[in-house]
Formats: sequence, structure tokens, C-alpha cells
Amino acid sequence: MSTRVPSPQVVGRVSRVTVMLVVAAMFVLPIVGFIAMAFRDQENVAAGTDGFLGLGGLSWDHVVFSWSQIAGFGPAGGGLFQRWILNSLLLAVTGGVLALVAALPAGYALARLRFRWRRIWLFATLLAMVMPNTVLVIPLFLEVNAIGAVGQLWPVAVIMGFFPFGVYLSYIHFMTTMPPELVEAARIDGLGEYAIFFRIGLPISKQAIALVAFFSFVANWTNFFLPLALLTSNQQNKTISIGIQELIGASPLFNATVAAGLDVKLYMPQLALATVISMLPLLAVFIGAQRFLVRGQTVGAVKG
Repeated sequence: MSTRVPSPQVVGRVSRVTVMLVVAAMFVLPIVGFIAMAFRDQENVAAGTDGFLGLGGLSWDHVVFSWSQIAGFGPAGGGLFQRWILNSLLLAVTGGVLALVAALPAGYALARLRFRWRRIWLFATLLAMVMPNTVLVIPLFLEVNAIGAVGQLWPVAVIMGFFPFGVYLSYIHFMTTMPPELVEAARIDGLGEYAIFFRIGLPISKQAIALVAFFSFVANWTNFFLPLALLTSNQQNKTISIGIQELIGASPLFNATVAAGLDVKLYMPQLALATVISMLPLLAVFIGAQRFLVRGQTVGAVKG
């Protein structure tokens, strides 16, 4: 009786699936263990009685206690963590709106208008897009300090509205989805450039709007160096990106000297919960924009 040998195609498929599962497990399991940390208490963590992947001793009561510790962090009964979350939301949303208001018209102008030094402006946009943010922190600090606005939120929101990547995405969108013939026909019909942009360009730009808004929100929410340079002088106006660092610095696990003077003690479960909460807005924005993001992946594609 002969034994059937698997075909090379089956072996190759099984091998690829196995490799992908192993790689996925390498990324997923640490995340699961980190999230589970928020459902545990410090005694079990210190004793090492956490079971497989740290999934032992999980309880919602531990989450409630950890949240009470986080909410009580700061002077006069706490509330700093909640304020940092609100500050980040304000800056991310305001900066995202400003980025949309600036990026979409600029992308349309670069794609469909013909004006002097157009290629130079496009090159400057690409140059600004690839320039590291850390290079601009000191010049921006000097400019904001010159007007006496260090520690205030509004200069940070205005600076976050400067989003060259959004301009480039809009440029690619209008270049590929708005044929020159359509623009010329609209001009022949008597429409001005503003009317063409608002009546023709914007209605076909849902995917581009979603992409620019999503990437701008993520960039603003995770921005660290700009709030660190401009907002550290005002404890109430810090963002969650630098607030998490302050929570870590005030933990007995990392800085016993600072933690000795605090009424609230933050350990691994509390720090894990604070980090998970700080990621929830990003997750919500991603889920809400996922439908447009999947469609927007084809921005810039050319039919063949």
C-alpha cells in the first residue's frame, strides 16, 4: 500500500502559514501579556505568581484600584492624567483640522494649477516631509518663546497643523483622481478655481480626507519632542505622550526618591493601565476610519 506524498504546493502553503503564525505570535503574545498586566496587582507581579503569559490572578477589581491610583496622581487630589488626555485630544483634533484645511487646497494647487515656482514648492514640500521633527524643535521653541507663549496649548496646535505629508497625499490624490480634462471642462463652463475645488475636488476626496486626518491625528497624538519643549513649564498643559514619561519617572520602580514624596504610588499594573488607556483614542480613530483607509490605500495607483 503506497503512501501519498504531499505535493510541493501543499508543503509550501503549510510552511508559509506556519511561519506567519510564529511571527504573529511573537508580536501578539507580548501585547496580550502587557494588557493583562493592567488586570493584576503588584503583589502577584512581585511574587511572580502570574501563570502563563502573566494571565494569572486577573481581576476587574485590580483595574478599578489601578485607575483610582492613576486618577489620584498629582497635586490637590489628582486629575492630571485626565487633563493630559483632554489636552492630547484637543491638540490632535485641532491640529488635524488645521492640517486638512491647509493640505487639501495646497495639494490641489500643486496638482492642478500652473504657477511660477510650482516645482520648487513641491520640492520644498517633499524636503519638509522627510526632515526629522527633532531638527525643528529648537527653532520652534525660540519662536514661541519670542512671543511669550511657552507653556500654552495654542502654539502647539498651530504648529501641529503644519503637515507636509498631508500636502503630498493630497497632491497625489488630485493628480490621479482628477483628470486635467475635467478641470478644463469646468473652466470652460465658467467655474473659477475656488468653485472647482469646492464643487468638484472636495466631493471626490473622501479617501484623501480620511488619510490626511488619520495620519495627522496619529502624528499629533504621538508627538513627543514638540510638547516636551513647549509645554513642560506648565504641568496642567502637558500631553499624554510626556505624561506617561512623568508617571514612569514618579514610580518607585524607577525613581524611589521622587516617589517617596507622593501620596499615590504607581507600579507596573498602574503604568500598564495608563499606557493602555493612552492607546484607546488611536484605536478608536483607526476603527472609525478603517473603511476609508482601505479604499485610500489605492491613492496614487494607476490603472494598467
